[in-house]
Amino acid sequence: METAEGREPTLEDSIRRLEHIVAALERGDQELETALESYEEGVLLAQRCLERLREAELRLERLSELPDETEPN
Repeated sequence: METAEGREPTLEDSIRRLEHIVAALERGDQELETALESYEEGVLLAQRCLERLREAELRLERLSELPDETEPN
């Protein structure tokens, strides 16, 4: 999924969209097919968010394993 600008949405963009979808589903005013499509989009967004968070966690782990150049020898 890309934004209107043709870029991959940020984690924050995805979370906002997911919150919007959840609110719409909770209202219960969508027709069945629309609700199913919204649910499907929400599942994909949630998976994307989890993947981004895993990637960030791995980056932090790698950075914490780097030698600390500020410590005296």
